[in-house]
Amino acid sequence: MKRVEINQYIVADPAICHGKPTFKGTRVMVWQVLEMLKSGANKKEIIEAFPRISHLHIKAALDYASSLTREGYVVINTQPQVSPR
Repeated sequence: MKRVEINQYIVADPAICHGKPTFKGTRVMVWQVLEMLKSGANKKEIIEAFPRISHLHIKAALDYASSLTREGYVVINTQPQVSPR
């Protein structure tokens, strides 16, 4: 599988965090930020927890999550497929 540029700030790369969407140049996974938002964390708290991201990264995560339902996108599996024996 290959690296997929999801948007300006998010990438899915099989060599990083098992292909889960992360913020470019980091190992911060998008789901981590979304979970913090779900739990009531504000942008300042998220940026303090993950200093390598900014409010633009948080917005990109929300845009990505929104697009998954709005546009019917599918989460890309970047893991190698193992055939059953």
